Amino acid sequence: MMLFAATSGDLLVTPWSVAPFVLLLLAIAVLPLVAEKWWHSNLRRAMISLGLAIPVAAYLGYLQWAERQPGLAVLEHSAIEYVDFIVLLAALYTVAGGIVVQGQFRPTPLVNVGVLAIGAVLANIIGTTGASILLIRPLLCINLVRQHRNHLPIFFIFIVSNLGGLLTPLGDPPLLLGFLNGVDFFWTLSMWPHWLVVNGSVLAITLIWDTLAYRREPDRTQFPPRHGSIVVGGKINILFLAGILAAVLMQSPMLAGEYLLHRPWPTVIMAGMAIGSWFATPRSVREHNHYSWGPIVEVAVLFAGIFVTMVPALALLTRHRDDLGVTEPWHYFWLTGILSSGLDNAPTYLAFTALAAGEGGLAELAARQPLILQAISAGAVFMGANTYIGNGPNFLVKSMAEDMGYAMPSFVGYMLYSSLILLPVFALATWLFFVT
Repeated sequence: MMLFAATSGDLLVTPWSVAPFVLLLLAIAVLPLVAEKWWHSNLRRAMISLGLAIPVAAYLGYLQWAERQPGLAVLEHSAIEYVDFIVLLAALYTVAGGIVVQGQFRPTPLVNVGVLAIGAVLANIIGTTGASILLIRPLLCINLVRQHRNHLPIFFIFIVSNLGGLLTPLGDPPLLLGFLNGVDFFWTLSMWPHWLVVNGSVLAITLIWDTLAYRREPDRTQFPPRHGSIVVGGKINILFLAGILAAVLMQSPMLAGEYLLHRPWPTVIMAGMAIGSWFATPRSVREHNHYSWGPIVEVAVLFAGIFVTMVPALALLTRHRDDLGVTEPWHYFWLTGILSSGLDNAPTYLAFTALAAGEGGLAELAARQPLILQAISAGAVFMGANTYIGNGPNFLVKSMAEDMGYAMPSFVGYMLYSSLILLPVFALATWLFFVT
């Protein structure tokens, strides 16, 4: 991400070059509604994704060849970031998919909210992706006996996949990039009031929503009569999970020192952890988790197109960021958040921290204008929940839920949920923390 952000501002692109990115977003939003069976094939998704990505790649190659612009350099950096992203996601998916949490639980609102609250805390330790993959299957399994349950994966995406990961650099990729660029590891803990207000508000809404849904259940006698003890299977995967987190942390000069890992070693280690997990985990554990490759393949093919087609959009954002008139903390919060909803939130974070920091670095920005950096950080992390593509785990959770028989809303339908539930909470956070 650091290399990509450093070169994208040198890239001059025409506005029409953003069209493939817009068309890909429209395809993700519309095709599941008008051609659901056709879109259900990962091969057809790949055809659309690559069909829109190839013209962008060709255009960037033309810029490199005909206009001596760093088109291929930027494309190469984006491709490297995609490989890092998908290997991390696939490694966590494989390792967490080998951990099974068994127990007898009544699918009550308090149990569901408890799982989400645990996930919000855990997201700061193993990341929103790790927490999402670890906890989504137990939540889905607990509620399989319910009829009114389809709202639960949506709230899971809100809280565990996004809102929870604000307190440490491990929580979300934008914060990790801030840490790697000089922000103190514990600086993000200063945002605990933001985390508490936003997560507490959405958890309260979840409790009310799920209580109303629970009361509509036609026959609760089929539910388990009481809660039981928890049994964790596939414990060997905890070691593999620790290995993945170590590979992430060892990219920091502050923590790793002379043992600093450079590309491609973090990615190689993560891939090794996934392979080790696959062979070390009993097949019965993965079968109990309803493990399949379908969800991660779907994410891989769609984000391959997104990472290529968003290059011109990010280049335009980087080049024209000074023209946006962004001065107040709440400006940074909302503009970073809105763009993070459609673009990858990590490069969006870097673009706006570069705008705010000017000639100084992020460490100086954190010391001199902490409210600005808090606004950018919160916007990038929180508003990744606004769409399915705002943060990596979102689409993965959607696919996993559908794989287990949950009916998930369309791209637009999900945005209706997020607009109804999240935007008022973000407005409250704006008034409390970012209006000076």
